Amino acid sequence: MREQPHGADLLDAARDLLLAELLPKLPEAQRFAARMVANAMAIAAREARDNGGWIAAAEARITALTGSDAAHFTTMIRAGAFDPGRPGHAEAAATLLAITRARCAVSAPRALG
Repeated sequence: MREQPHGADLLDAARDLLLAELLPKLPEAQRFAARMVANAMAIAAREARDNGGWIAAAEARITALTGSDAAHFTTMIRAGAFDPGRPGHAEAAATLLAITRARCAVSAPRALG
């Protein structure tokens, strides 16, 4: 069991402090860099909260579809094994969409709407 607060919560608190108290005091030339740091902190906090759950789910879907790993899945995609009209196309497309949505939820959640 982890102690409180969790790492993601610490990142959130530090990010809030950076944006609310430090950013306004920085010269204009450093504000963009500070916002980049705040964005990186938000991404790291979301990754910590997810705890790799989406990766395990994606690997399970890929294994069920191919009987192998992600490297084999990409090789099969490049070879046209999941092209439209081929068996497994819908599941491969759904798997790729799920992976894309999960990654966006961590790196750019506003892109999901």
